[in-house]
Amino acid sequence: MSYKQTSLFPANPATARGVSTKLSSSKDKVVYTNGKAVIIRDLNNPSQSVAYVGHVQNASVARISPSGYYCASGDVTGNVRVWDTVGEDQTLKGEYKVISGRINDLEWDGESKRIIAVGDGREKFGHAFMMDTGTSTGEISGHSKPINAVSIRHQRPFRAATAADDNLIVFHQGAPYKYEKTIKTHTKFIQDVRYALSGDHFASVGSDAKIFLYDGKTGDTLGEFTDSLHKGSIMACSWSADSKSLVTSSADCTVKLWDVETRKCTTSWTIGSGVDHHQVGNTWTASSGIASLSLGGDLNIFDPRVGDKPSKIFSAPQKAITAIAPLSSEGTFLAGCADGRILSYSLSSGESSVLSGDGHSSLVTSIATSPSDGKIYSAGFDDQVREISGHQFTAASVATASQPKSLAVAEDSSVFVAEMNNVEVIRSNQKVFDITPKFAPSAVAVTGSLVAVGGEQKVQLYEWDGKALKESGTLDGNKGVVSALSFSPDGKYLASGDSSGRIALFDAKAKSLITSRWSFHTARVNSISWTSDSKHCASGSLDTHVYIWSVEKPMKNIALKNVGPGGVNCVLWVESGDGKQGKVVSAGADACVRLFEVKFHA
Repeated sequence: MSYKQTSLFPANPATARGVSTKLSSSKDKVVYTNGKAVIIRDLNNPSQSVAYVGHVQNASVARISPSGYYCASGDVTGNVRVWDTVGEDQTLKGEYKVISGRINDLEWDGESKRIIAVGDGREKFGHAFMMDTGTSTGEISGHSKPINAVSIRHQRPFRAATAADDNLIVFHQGAPYKYEKTIKTHTKFIQDVRYALSGDHFASVGSDAKIFLYDGKTGDTLGEFTDSLHKGSIMACSWSADSKSLVTSSADCTVKLWDVETRKCTTSWTIGSGVDHHQVGNTWTASSGIASLSLGGDLNIFDPRVGDKPSKIFSAPQKAITAIAPLSSEGTFLAGCADGRILSYSLSSGESSVLSGDGHSSLVTSIATSPSDGKIYSAGFDDQVREISGHQFTAASVATASQPKSLAVAEDSSVFVAEMNNVEVIRSNQKVFDITPKFAPSAVAVTGSLVAVGGEQKVQLYEWDGKALKESGTLDGNKGVVSALSFSPDGKYLASGDSSGRIALFDAKAKSLITSRWSFHTARVNSISWTSDSKHCASGSLDTHVYIWSVEKPMKNIALKNVGPGGVNCVLWVESGDGKQGKVVSAGADACVRLFEVKFHA
């Protein structure tokens, strides 16, 4: 009885319109934040990415030190956490409250000792401090509005440039850092400022679609880039490793590559059109090329030598994962998100892709696979049931009478939808039957002709003859509102999880309670999934834990503690194995999917 996490499919960066999203990189890893998590995404091997979940508030920016041993991450309340990236336990080196508001950017110096963090504060907008003790190393002053970006020269004599919403760049000398001069070049908000790795130059970009170049030691303005400019706000810039090229990402959906010496644009990439393709952040990795972030969440990877389209696009959820279902082929599954997107995951390649076609416009509540023809149906808070075929939505969709909570598919391809007050049955895009139970239905499951509908403290059973539902019994054993129902693949058992954290196991044929002692969860059970041999089931709960239960040994369980920060919304067996071990995925509020290898009790 043991488990280990074998891979993590990371979320993509959280984005906001009109706000520059800070990305950074260390070797071939891109570092960014989503919700409370800091994610270090490995571009060459995506499933080996790392998530750090130590923040109590939403994280806003993260950067790895030049030495590669530590990561500093800031959050929306002004705290900076410095933690170890080398060990698996991510030991906290120190936590410092530096300003009173959101941290917009932070930067390490070349010796990996000092950090400057900037953002929105009340009495000051930035702070320079030592990474190990938090003691001040100077003063960041000269701005009257929130600072958007900071960059430090990595060679002595140290210099730092900060850029803010007051359209000014303030040049500091250090260390200790102190005000040297104000640079007035831009006419609108300055979104990003970056030092070249050589320390000879730094560049700034802003909402006035201008790019300026400055001397790294003195802060003198060297000139403006005027050749084939962007047509919208420039949100980010990054330097190449040899300090000869600069890349800029803009809200006009383009990414441009510049030669610094001639100040000419050498390559321009256009990524689609429309708001979702606004480019809001970028970073230049050591050998994987340029990573630029779309507002819609796609991470576009560009090879500077190839000039027409991204060499790779990483798609992943930005919001919580709320539903999951297996695909027909082994090792692949679908996950639905709180923003209405549904993604297809492949365990072998370690990547995910968004389904094409006309999908849901808001939270996906449930996805279910038809046992007979493998078709997949999804329901969302846009009150639609949609059909998925292959890797795309079909044109077929049915409007529900009220908000759908859960759906299940029978062998005759009838789709049972549990809604606010009633249960609807849909077949071939037509509503064929509906029933209003005595209680508000909250979950539904089906096996053969037996349909189970969960409600307040009980499960109502119905027989389905292809035309109508007839009541055939009630199962008692739950202590709260039934929130998850699942029949075992052989149809013998029904597991019913409720809002109090208890799971009741019923004999579906005899309609009797086998055990109600599966009560280790401390909050609502969100999802239950069975192994293909019907001997074990996994449950995921709001309490962030996943438990593996055994039907043959009901008193034994395997606890996967704290595996879903913010709560586990869905669990799914992707490989049930030989009855001795299996693989289970869990996903939830942090938008990451984790894969575990579980060894069952002998």
